[in-house]
Amino acid sequence: MARITGRSAFLELLKDEGVTHLFGNPGTTELPIMYALEDHPELTYVMAMQESVVVSIADGFSRASGQLVAANVHVAPGLGNAMGALFNAKFTGTPMILTAGQQEQGHGLMEPMLYDPLVRIAEPLVKWAIEVTRLEDLPRIVRRAAKIARTPPTGPVFISLPGDILNAEADIDLGARTVVNTCVRPSDASLMMLAQRILAAKRPVLIVGDELVKSDALTEAAQFADALGCPVYQQTVPYGAHFLSEHPCFMGPLSRNQPNVRQVLSAHDLVIVFGADPLRMSVHHEIEPLPPGMPIVQVGLVDWDIGKNFAAEIAIKADVRETFLALTPLLRSLGGDSLQSLASQRIEAISRDNWSTRRSALIKTISLKANQSPIDPDWLLLQIIDVLPKNAIFVEESLTAARHVPALLPYRDRFGFYGLASGGIGWGLPGAVGASIANPDRPVVCFTGDGSAMYSIQALWTAAHHQLPLTVVLINNGGYRIIKQRLLSFHNSRQFVGMDFADPSIDFSALAKSMGVESVRVTDGKLLRETLQSAFARPGTKLIEVMVEGSV
Repeated sequence: MARITGRSAFLELLKDEGVTHLFGNPGTTELPIMYALEDHPELTYVMAMQESVVVSIADGFSRASGQLVAANVHVAPGLGNAMGALFNAKFTGTPMILTAGQQEQGHGLMEPMLYDPLVRIAEPLVKWAIEVTRLEDLPRIVRRAAKIARTPPTGPVFISLPGDILNAEADIDLGARTVVNTCVRPSDASLMMLAQRILAAKRPVLIVGDELVKSDALTEAAQFADALGCPVYQQTVPYGAHFLSEHPCFMGPLSRNQPNVRQVLSAHDLVIVFGADPLRMSVHHEIEPLPPGMPIVQVGLVDWDIGKNFAAEIAIKADVRETFLALTPLLRSLGGDSLQSLASQRIEAISRDNWSTRRSALIKTISLKANQSPIDPDWLLLQIIDVLPKNAIFVEESLTAARHVPALLPYRDRFGFYGLASGGIGWGLPGAVGASIANPDRPVVCFTGDGSAMYSIQALWTAAHHQLPLTVVLINNGGYRIIKQRLLSFHNSRQFVGMDFADPSIDFSALAKSMGVESVRVTDGKLLRETLQSAFARPGTKLIEVMVEGSV
């Protein structure tokens, strides 16, 4: 037992749970925490200029490190500002403790300025939400929140911190942390059943997703593909490095076009799903993506995704890495020399149309656009990838200019690529800031559209303040091009109401400079490669605004 204030106990608990940074935007109800930070220099405070940016930076940090993170926002309006970013964190299963300062108990009953019940606001988007009502309960609540956040299915939790709790002092026991080990493999009987079903298929296909990143299973997934000789597709929402791109079995991501996916899967007689929500779509279509009668076997820890929309013939809740480690040797043992020969034949056939083969053809096509003016966005992407440092982390959020990222960018490690997962734009720029804070020894490149950037442009200040090795390539096509494309496609209309950034246009280079970021605008494609190479080679945060073709 030690006599300690609530504010200091809260920070001590975060540190003991492995939290290294506290991301926040302070307000009056958070002042006790800000006051206590002086006594906790091991905890780095990262300030961002709006709560959605705070949560997105924390989200990017966690995705790029695999660590539990903590973010602190300001009462009801601050939590409201953060909700869109919290939706993104829920989608990616980011282990995050989100807290908000709350009015003192009793004073809240008077409904003062900025007050609202915080737990009810947060509940729809978190695994658990609670308000601390006794200082003595704070250790138990923080310990439970950390355990819940990082136990699969991982995700954010929320704690409301009233001011009187933070300022109170008591003799309390801070307790110890609990980390639930979920590196579990299927039973021997389940493995045998799964192996026999896979070997019975003549044309199996593997679909992989984000759990391969969380479980660090890229190598094991590649070994499984080698043993079976099956084609591998990334889940339809390719927001991470879910498989090693240059592996001969990799085909790339499935699209979110239902007829196209059905056609692709129709060539197979068994769909094997590991750690993915495999067929998440965007817009409605009358055609289902899964061919009628197609059997599925599915493995993962996120049981909500298993058999969610399409029944699984075999459904196993287990860690994907541990399952691969046990399943691949079993396949080799049961299949023997005949499986080895069959796998070699399959891989040879796959290599004629795999990711690498398709990439080479796509590069030739895009290279023909080198002299276009304005700059073609596909050619811009190709130039970036061509001069990208080998150890760079690539973060993208450009709904049209980034369409070929999965087809061009080689995924070589699980922390090398991050994309927009939920579809709620504004994550990319602050997400890249968080990824850079988590990986100070790796250059980070953020490839973002102008529309996405305007949701969270103030993240540039945080990057400049921390002197991050971050290069932002901002694609300026003057509006919401994706919405224009869909209006034309769905409704055959070119009445682009509210979709153009004009009268006045936005000077992103000037915006960046105003926040302390070195910036340049590029309109001539001949200068692009040299500009990119110079930016990637120098320290600090830079923004390159590229004026691209924006017609629809």
